[in-house]
Parts: sequence; C-alpha cells; structure tokens
Amino acid sequence: MSALPHPEPVTCPVRALTEALIRCRSVTPDDAGCQQLIASRLLPLGFECESMRFGEVDNLWAVRRGTRPGPTLVFAGHTDVVPAGPRQWWHADPFEPTEREGALFGRGAADMKSSLAAIVVAIEAFVAAHPDHAGAIAMLLTSDEEGPAVNGTVKVIETLRARGEHLDFCIVGEPTSLRRTGDMIKNGRRGSLSGKLTVKGIQGHVAYPHMARNPIHEVAPALAELASHHWDAGNEYFPPTTFQVSNFNAGTGAGNVIPGEAVIDFNFRFSTESDADSLKARVNAILTAHALSYNLDWNLSGLPFLTPVGALSEALRGAIHAETGLQTELSTTGGTSDGRFISALCKEVVEFGPPNASIHKSNENVEIAALVPLMNIYRRTIETLLR
Repeated sequence: MSALPHPEPVTCPVRALTEALIRCRSVTPDDAGCQQLIASRLLPLGFECESMRFGEVDNLWAVRRGTRPGPTLVFAGHTDVVPAGPRQWWHADPFEPTEREGALFGRGAADMKSSLAAIVVAIEAFVAAHPDHAGAIAMLLTSDEEGPAVNGTVKVIETLRARGEHLDFCIVGEPTSLRRTGDMIKNGRRGSLSGKLTVKGIQGHVAYPHMARNPIHEVAPALAELASHHWDAGNEYFPPTTFQVSNFNAGTGAGNVIPGEAVIDFNFRFSTESDADSLKARVNAILTAHALSYNLDWNLSGLPFLTPVGALSEALRGAIHAETGLQTELSTTGGTSDGRFISALCKEVVEFGPPNASIHKSNENVEIAALVPLMNIYRRTIETLLR
C-alpha cells in the first residue's frame, strides 16, 4: 500500500496578507496599492469602499452595515511606512518579507501592516460566522500618518462629520504591546505643542561685549526656568506635562563673534490637565519677565485624548485575556497617533497591536506566532460588540 502524499502546508492568511502589504513600497505618502489590496478583500464581504484623495494622500473609508441596529465599530490605521534607510543595515530587502528565527522581517511588519492584515482576516471570519450581525463595521485607512498628517485621517474625519456619520468605537491598529502581544493597550495619548523661539541680540566682537548683546546669555535663564517649571501634575492616566528643548542654534561659525540671534526649538507633550492656550500664555509670561526681544511661532500637531474604561476597552481586554491569558495594561505613553483626530468624532478610541520594539528601525519585524492570536483578539472584540 503506497504512502499517502504529504499535504501542502497551509499558508497562514494573516501572514500571507502581511507579506503582500510589505511588498507594497508604501513610503509616506505613497500608498503603493495597499488600500486597493485591502478593498479587494472587503468588497466581497458587502463593504462599500470609498477612496478619498486629498492632495497626494490616498485614504480609504469602507463600511458594512449590519441587518440589526447596533453600534459602529471602526478599525483605523495607516498604510504608509517610514523610509527603510541604508540597505546594508537590513538582513534582506526591507520590502521583501523574510522569515528569520521565528519572525517576519520587512518595513511595516510591526508598524502596522501585520495589524491591518489581522484586522481584515478577523473581519472576514466574523462576517462568515455572523452575516446578520448588528451595527456596522468600518475601516479607515490613510497613507499620511508617518508624514505631515495633514491630508489623511483628519480630512476623512472632517468629511464624515459633515455627512453626519456617527462612530461609536474605534480601534487603531498601532503597535502598542511591549513584550507580548496583548500586554498593553493605549487608551489615550498626550498632546504635542511645538514652538520655534527666536531671541534677538546684537552681533559684535567678543572682545567688545559692551557694544553687542548676546542672545544666548539672555535666553539661558529663561530656558532654565521653562525647563524647571511645574506645568501640571498629570493624573491617573497621564504623566505630568513636559517641556523639552530639541534644537539650539546660534553663532556664525567664528569663535570671535557674538551672535545676533539664537533660535530654539522646543516641544510640550501635554496631558489633559493642560491646554495649548494656557501653555502658550505661561511661556510668553516667562519670556516677557526676562525682558527678551523675541519672536515665537507655534505648531499644535495634536491635542491629547483619553478614553476612560468603558465598553470598548473592556471588550478588548476580555478578548486579549481569552486568547492569551494576559491581564493587559492601559497606558497613554508614547508619541501621537491618528487617534487624536478620530476622538473628535468617536467617544471611545483605543489603540492595540503587536510589540513595538522594532518599529522605525532597520530589520523591523513581527513575531510570526503572534499573527493568529492578534487576528483572534480583533475577531473576539468584534463578536462582543456586534454579534
């Protein structure tokens, strides 16, 4: 009796889609076909897929309405990635997915193409099991998260608001976990307020300081006060607001010239205990008190947002525990995300995805064994909220 042939190995659908997305060289703001690929998976499920292009940025709004009343659950994310950097710093082509020691390598593997793949496969599994589900499932994708974030999610949200669209829950697929997939959810983010301070002096010879005015000397005490100032104490979700100088430029390059001006770049990462206007007012008060001659330009790139414990975070935490046994932690640490725009239209916004240790680095990777659990966590969450 002849032996039965060995079956061909079954390709994990989450891994297969992750690899297909990595092969799209979607360096911000180029989508490189990612959204078209995802739409091709959603359309057969009954999704209405709408492309929204603003400037050079591609965005996708896709929604499937259920047959019974219920909430709208949105999965949000970005298809763009940061540049890969020098090729010699990678084990292999960063846009050719490569397996190495149980991990899948490639630009966007963790941030956030594996999340997008897991979301799509989770939706496919949920719709197949529950074709008559309640509420609505939606996806909001942009190719402008890693860039200026001007023509991406914020514009889609403005469009949806103008239409009267109502969003109840949103999961942003950012890589939020630390050591194991599921150990951390972001339920808020700090705001980001940047300033460019130009302090005017009088250029002159260092040997004749009485004939000049050194802006470095004049601004130094003010910077010391700004750095040590108590802006707020934070709260149970947020650490205290921080002030950090990121650049200080002055001088002509010559060692015997007092500079005529100093330019300082600084940033606030601020909690919900402060607001942008009050921070601006306090900075101006300190600078004025030091009798500086200055100009100050501000850039508010994101407001803080916070989602207290509620139906969404509890559904997600329950799904994580059921799938992994982990008791997940809620956190607001890290940088900004598109959640700051979505929270203007959606009451409950959280972020959840795989570990973020390798994001934006060379040899970015995601653990292959974590892909199916990630998909199942998303699927279980949909079932809790929309079944």
